[in-house]
Amino acid sequence: MKYNQLGRTGLYVSQLCLGTMTLGGNANAGMWASIGAVQQEEANQLIATALASGVNVIDTADIYSYGQSERITGVALKELGVKRSDIILATKTGGVMGQGPNDKGASRAHIMDSVQSSLERLQVDHIDLFQIHASDPVTPVEETLRALDDLTRQGLVRYVGVSNWSAGKLGKSLGLSDGLHCTRFETLQAYYSVAGRDVERELVPLVCEEKLGLLVWSPLAGGLLSGKFGPGAGAQNDARRTTFDFPPVNRELAWKCVSEMRAIADKHAVSVSRIALAWLLARPYVTSVIIGAKRLDQLTDNLGAIDVALTAEELAHLDAISALAPHYPGWMIAREDAARFPDPFTSGARKTISGA
Repeated sequence: MKYNQLGRTGLYVSQLCLGTMTLGGNANAGMWASIGAVQQEEANQLIATALASGVNVIDTADIYSYGQSERITGVALKELGVKRSDIILATKTGGVMGQGPNDKGASRAHIMDSVQSSLERLQVDHIDLFQIHASDPVTPVEETLRALDDLTRQGLVRYVGVSNWSAGKLGKSLGLSDGLHCTRFETLQAYYSVAGRDVERELVPLVCEEKLGLLVWSPLAGGLLSGKFGPGAGAQNDARRTTFDFPPVNRELAWKCVSEMRAIADKHAVSVSRIALAWLLARPYVTSVIIGAKRLDQLTDNLGAIDVALTAEELAHLDAISALAPHYPGWMIAREDAARFPDPFTSGARKTISGA
């Protein structure tokens, strides 16, 4: 396992992160039952396997099965005897957690309540990375920043980040943090896959310019890039995509990518999933890729992606077939930037160390 510097912080995180969205779902959990219903014994096994491989980050959220994912994660860490300083716990707030008008969003009130609830469910005294899960159109960014600053000063939270924000709002928040002398967002968690590269338009340049950590969610596009779907793949009745079709993906592009990745996978004698993950791990601005699983064999296969070294030709081929359509002002900026800096993404090159 390799460990990448988390943005501009002094923290190092494993290049693969264990996601826990599949934990806790049941018949009463709505869409979460479709995503996953992993219970305690199986969760302990998944977490133990991930940690044994060198993973040191676990990502969860209060909204995952309405708190049950956090509860299961906390119990697993206790039962496995994991030393608190050996694990980086990341969780999120902002989703709808109740029927009340203030049971959601990024207000000071909801943030403060959420932290206490998450700490209790996780059975810890601090959260390493606390992330605002969604872009709240109501709460002023200043209010959110002030609340997060208070939490870091209290020691309840060590670093803060956001998920699913626009480049404009994230950039504004970074400027406000500087002006208000508040805790700064250090990470962005965003959807990114070889068949969904929209993050490259504005967010990746911002990540590189501001030295933010980029955490990738749904690297297999909700399973579409696993090789189990597409023409000739047959029915997958136990797969998430059959009941929860998310995130939105251009199917024609996805099948094209899967076809090309299958050919590359055959050459490397690995699964299509590993190729999709290896493509992301090769991006110099990606800090950690979040992988989740319902079964141990799925997790084990995904963990194997760290050993897949795609050639420069293979990477270039996948880049070419999945390239984004030109957009304005992007195409004009790229034209003008070429004379100054041929590859703006490499300005965000990370510092990496190796581990077990």
